[in-house]
Amino acid sequence: MRAPGRWARAEWGLLYVTVREPLRKRRLRAVPMTAGAVCLTAVLQYVQNQAWGYRFVQSMGAVRVEDPLWLALLRTPLSLYVPALDLPVWGALAQVLCVFGIAEICLGWWRTLAIAYAATLAGTLYARVGIACGPHVPFGLPGSDARVVDTGPSAAVVGLAVFVAWRYGAQVTAAAVTLAIVVEVLLKENLAGKEHLAALLGVGVLCLAAAGRHRCGRRPPACQWRPGSRAGRGSGLPPIQS
Repeated sequence: MRAPGRWARAEWGLLYVTVREPLRKRRLRAVPMTAGAVCLTAVLQYVQNQAWGYRFVQSMGAVRVEDPLWLALLRTPLSLYVPALDLPVWGALAQVLCVFGIAEICLGWWRTLAIAYAATLAGTLYARVGIACGPHVPFGLPGSDARVVDTGPSAAVVGLAVFVAWRYGAQVTAAAVTLAIVVEVLLKENLAGKEHLAALLGVGVLCLAAAGRHRCGRRPPACQWRPGSRAGRGSGLPPIQS
């Protein structure tokens, strides 16, 4: 058991010590944005399952390629919190609570929202390009997908999970999430899976930009994490202090 324990400490040690103290001392008060996001997701799920609320939620937060671009962009921020109707809502709520919560502690609430929005927007814009290219082009999409609603919070969750894992040196975790999305696309070629892949590519650009910005600045401290150390291991970047 010692080898798995050492691996777990090396993979998640920095992330664990970063998240542990704020949650132990403040509990949900440490993640107010995440708590609000979970409540908003639950409320929207309830409303869209009512006969009187379905059309309202669709008109405010459902994004489709057939919509004009300006309207899709207006709806995209709220679409982060509109769970898919055909999936159990508890799964979406658990994902938002865990991933958004960890990201909020590690990155701060505004960086978390910015990365979540960027990941969702990458998927939304990819869908338009994919349908314009057609199904006979690699990663193209059939025209029928223009009427399919975008992924909701899942693209944001995937993007945040990879960014935080990369930022805090959990390389295997970041690779595992990426591999799971690739397998999803290979086994089930639907709009959601390809939008998740587009979200990962968008977050990958953000990771490269963050790494380049730090290389242009001062040299970061040693990147091997040790108990009590505050330096990131895998990314070579110091952790963000929110």
